[in-house]
Amino acid sequence: MLKAKVTVILKNSILDPQGSAVEKALRSMDYPVESVRIGKFMEVNLPEEARDQAEEIMHEICRKLLSNPVIEDYSFELEG
Repeated sequence: MLKAKVTVILKNSILDPQGSAVEKALRSMDYPVESVRIGKFMEVNLPEEARDQAEEIMHEICRKLLSNPVIEDYSFELEG
């Protein structure tokens, strides 16, 4: 079994109001942050043993369901 750890985050060209609010809050608390972007993290367990096939499946899952390719970027790591 393989585990995919998926991260989805807004593209840099897309405004992130939630990230901006967290950034302002951290600065008001005197933390030295330059910027904050808010994203999503997911773990997906796959029964696939072949890494190449699992990577293809995960790219498809991320493009079709877990992210909006117009405004979000995704990345994932396979473990196992």
